[in-house]
Amino acid sequence: MKRYVIFAALGPLFGGFLLLLATTVMSGFWSHPPSASEVGRLFTTFARTLQYSYLFGLLPALMLGAVDDIVMHIRRIGPALRVAIVAVVGFASAELLYGSRGPDSGLLQFMLYGLVGLVPGAVSSAVAHRFADQPVGAVPAS
Repeated sequence: MKRYVIFAALGPLFGGFLLLLATTVMSGFWSHPPSASEVGRLFTTFARTLQYSYLFGLLPALMLGAVDDIVMHIRRIGPALRVAIVAVVGFASAELLYGSRGPDSGLLQFMLYGLVGLVPGAVSSAVAHRFADQPVGAVPAS
């Protein structure tokens, strides 16, 4: 249960910020080096839209939590590989969900919108490994 709480708390937070950042970059708003006031405006907008990030990002974050939970029960997969698998699934799902937005296409859009799923998935999976995984006991010898 802790795993899903971790994914629900961290996923929309990081994903919402990265989606706002990707949309800002793709719109051409930061075609020049950003000033302090523009960065301040970005964080103000992020704070104002945080409730929508949780509203629309909660279900995808919980789905990544389910993928992490399923992969955790495969004994041969260690924590580092599990984080990588969840990150790749997050990248692919975010790219499919957000990647076709707008008229632009190309490598920059592919990478920016993919990072919207990759970073929250990897961070949440690593934190879940640290705080939610149960220590595995020794198997008695027969």
